[in-house]
Amino acid sequence: MTLVANWSYPTAIRFGAGRIAELPAACAETGMKRPLLVTDRGLANQAITQAALDHLEQAGLGRALFAEVDPNPTEANLSAGIEAYRAGGHDGVVAFGGGSGLDLGKLIAFMAGQTRPVWDFEDIGDWWTRADAGAIAPIVAVPTTAGTGSEVGRASVLTNAESAEKKIIFHPRILPRVVICDPELTVGLPPALTAGTGLDAFAHCVEAFSSPHYHPMSQGIAVEGMRLVIENLPRAYANPSDLEARGHMMSAAMMGATAFQKGLGAIHALSHPVGAQHHTHHGTTNAICMPAVLRLNAPAIQERFDAVTGYLGIEGGFDGFRAFVDRFNADLGIPERLGALGVTDPDLDRLVDSALRDPSCGGNPVTLTKENVRALFEAVL
Repeated sequence: MTLVANWSYPTAIRFGAGRIAELPAACAETGMKRPLLVTDRGLANQAITQAALDHLEQAGLGRALFAEVDPNPTEANLSAGIEAYRAGGHDGVVAFGGGSGLDLGKLIAFMAGQTRPVWDFEDIGDWWTRADAGAIAPIVAVPTTAGTGSEVGRASVLTNAESAEKKIIFHPRILPRVVICDPELTVGLPPALTAGTGLDAFAHCVEAFSSPHYHPMSQGIAVEGMRLVIENLPRAYANPSDLEARGHMMSAAMMGATAFQKGLGAIHALSHPVGAQHHTHHGTTNAICMPAVLRLNAPAIQERFDAVTGYLGIEGGFDGFRAFVDRFNADLGIPERLGALGVTDPDLDRLVDSALRDPSCGGNPVTLTKENVRALFEAVL
């Protein structure tokens, strides 16, 4: 199957192998003449990044690069990026990379023209209306992993270094105007990161499907996203050059981020404070937390999973799904406990309090309390 398409939902998406060559055209579509490419330190000198900069330079758009981006970006990274954006006289951002590069690139474009602090735009109520929407610079997003789906998201995650909490910053115009999804950019991803990022997409779909909120469109997207991950992540993990599997995983990542408009839940409520305090990989942390959360939520979600597991190619309804998740994690090299990621001697009270403050709690089908959240952490630590 040839995976090439132009989509207009949830934003303009140029999908297909080799389409990174269209980066200058995508910038022109948004009116950018002096873009700043934002990525993380690990990608800065990689061939795929330098090739993207070559495309920009050859089109007369310069090759400006900002790469002071941590795996869990902080407000210090954001301040440095805004300074670079303003000093270079840039008029837009190419957000390039995995979740960290995409999230911070989007926030630089958002905050460069604002006068209020970034925390004033946390995803609480209508706080997003505080922003000067006309001052938000255009964004072109280029994912190089298949996980967060931030390329089609209207929010970014930023770590508050002072409180060691991950905060969700929201504005509808943080949604990139154009996305280039080129599966060739993900071929060099190591197997462990292929697994971790792919299971992040899976967690988004599982939690969106589990959420009790009413959003039938997201519900349907979540089911198909789960199926794509189940069928294609093992292929991409075993054979990094399988472009068809890589392409389907990029679709699944975007579907997960679109579906979780319906809500996230306890997987992310646990994962966010663990990542903020212990700097673990987000998708891998989600995968470790998933089995315990499925057990907690079983009474509320068993019936809906019973209805779709046949389509997912899994026998035994919800119980079969839970058993599948255990095998899936093991086959993809995911450890059973967070200690394998370096989470040792954690402040359990602090983790519990932070998890209960996380906005993802509102989408969990079982009400989260100090007691059941503590039990979840004890199960995964």
